[in-house]
Amino acid sequence: MFSEREGMLYFTRGGETVRIFAQGRDGLRVQATMLPRFETCDWALEGALPAPARIGIGTDEARIENGRMAARIDRLGKIRLYADGKCVLEEYYRCYEYDMPHTPSLRVTAREFVPARGGDWALTLRFEPREEKLYGMGQYQQSCLDLKGCTLELAQRNSQASVPFLISSNGYGFLWNNPAVGQVTFAKNVTQWHAESCRKLDYWVTAGTPRQVMANYTALAGRAPEFPENAMGLWQCKLRYRTQEEVLRVAREYHRRGIPLDVIVIDFFHWTRQGEWKFDPVYWPDSAAMVRELASYGTRCMISVWPTVDKKSENFVQMRDGGLLIRPERGSQCFDFLGDSYIYDATNPEARRYLWEKCRAGYYESGIDMFWLDEAEPEYSAYQFDNFRYYLGTDLQVGNVYPVMHARAFFEGQRAAGQKDICNLIRCAWAGSQKYGALLWSGDIQGNFESLRDQFAAGLNVGLAGIPWWTTDIGGFYVNVREEKYKELLVRWFEWATFCPVLRMHGDKGPSDIPPLDEREWGGGFCHTGLDNELWSFGEEVYEILKSYVELRVRMKPYIREVMREASENGSPVMRAMFYEFPEDEQCWTADEQYMFGPDYLVAPVLYEGMRERTVYLPAGNWQDLNSGEMLAGGRTIVAQAPLAVIPVYRKV
Repeated sequence: MFSEREGMLYFTRGGETVRIFAQGRDGLRVQATMLPRFETCDWALEGALPAPARIGIGTDEARIENGRMAARIDRLGKIRLYADGKCVLEEYYRCYEYDMPHTPSLRVTAREFVPARGGDWALTLRFEPREEKLYGMGQYQQSCLDLKGCTLELAQRNSQASVPFLISSNGYGFLWNNPAVGQVTFAKNVTQWHAESCRKLDYWVTAGTPRQVMANYTALAGRAPEFPENAMGLWQCKLRYRTQEEVLRVAREYHRRGIPLDVIVIDFFHWTRQGEWKFDPVYWPDSAAMVRELASYGTRCMISVWPTVDKKSENFVQMRDGGLLIRPERGSQCFDFLGDSYIYDATNPEARRYLWEKCRAGYYESGIDMFWLDEAEPEYSAYQFDNFRYYLGTDLQVGNVYPVMHARAFFEGQRAAGQKDICNLIRCAWAGSQKYGALLWSGDIQGNFESLRDQFAAGLNVGLAGIPWWTTDIGGFYVNVREEKYKELLVRWFEWATFCPVLRMHGDKGPSDIPPLDEREWGGGFCHTGLDNELWSFGEEVYEILKSYVELRVRMKPYIREVMREASENGSPVMRAMFYEFPEDEQCWTADEQYMFGPDYLVAPVLYEGMRERTVYLPAGNWQDLNSGEMLAGGRTIVAQAPLAVIPVYRKV
């Protein structure tokens, strides 16, 4: 029943094998399988070695301890996990064979393996409910910061990034180390994790304050590299600059106006066909010369890369025959936007090498060293997760790991080329993406105040899931800029984005009534473009406000540099929920419409249309109003004035 082998605690019963072992500081890892042996794949914890543990085995119970974290497993296999001596996770049993006071005869057990076609299992893990607040889990299009009571899909979609690491107000962190498509419910009556198809249960738990939990987790799953200093200012993008001359015209105008522009981004369909990772020479005749001129203004160039491969692409046959593409179980394509396309298989190491070599030749050798990894869920014409097979398994088994592997393709290619300042924009992420220089953005979102509130919660929860680099399309992606009320939204969004990890203008600014450049059904000229999206595109009043915040961002670069360095050193988010800095202050666990930008700046963005003042909770201590210079005592709630040009911000002094 109980045994100890190689420093791990084992339990066997009814064909199931459970093992619990120490990993990381104050961490325990729990695995279970119905197979004869455990698979070796470690997913987000790849490379993390077991740690010494204290194990005790009795007749009816066994115990394992690692620092502040402990686990007990009894004679029927029920597991309880303890942080600092407090039971924080208790498996859920409702089975009459179990000798407990509350045992309805439901035949419901905590770990449920249901055989699935192909020899795998559908897995469900259940815990007893607790009074707690839960944060992290990545990016979901909802305004809930506290996820208690929520049901979340464990799958990648455009604007949804499932990153299954959470932090609890009860003093622990939890990683669901399983890339299978599934679902988690943090209900009032049960916490339930579900994987559609897998071969083992695998999760990791640690104890501590939010800061300690994050440090423990990222020490195992990886931390972001050092953020490039020449990318901390303004990024300019739109859907889409269609020609080399358009890009240069915009950069020249920023230079003429004296506005520093750190990065300019070239969006999709600058190429010939999807799956031909190179410029259309009709509209981009000399990319190397373009990059050189941009560099003379202090501006880096980022290029959009899609994982899609058109059947008419010059690379399609080779990639298909070489097994480098995701294979649909039904149908003959994966994606049908402006072409009949498959998607390259990022879980295949050879496919990753192939894509990087194409991008190296098409872009990197021209001086472009930043990549926008769009469509990285990957996006399908329909999210039918049971229909796709990867090198590592089916989409249902491993689909969530795709964006990690996609980011890895470029990170390893750039590192091999000698580059150190790697930062690549990506539309999805999973646990561990941060170590591959992934800058997550929140996808194709709506341009309205409701969406702004969704992004606010998403950005904070992304950071608490271990990914410190994050951004949004300022003003939303889908929007009609000719509506006068849009200007207020844009200003409020830009003010907030000044205090986000990356300040980035982007969006499909409609209505899209600009004719194509040519009549070809392929290449850089036929795809539509949105209206202008530069700082000066929305009238003089808006321009002056936005310009003033770019100037503020530039002045704050030394501080931002230190905050980014901390993220690389200990995993701390750049945007921090209030409780991250003030875990002992109960009000900070409920202050869900303000946050800390690094350790020193409290930011209270305006998230509602027409709002010109708002309440702000100042924790104990002394604070200085960034706008007025007024000194304020903390430990209280104040009413902050917020005219259109002002976002309430307070510096801890």
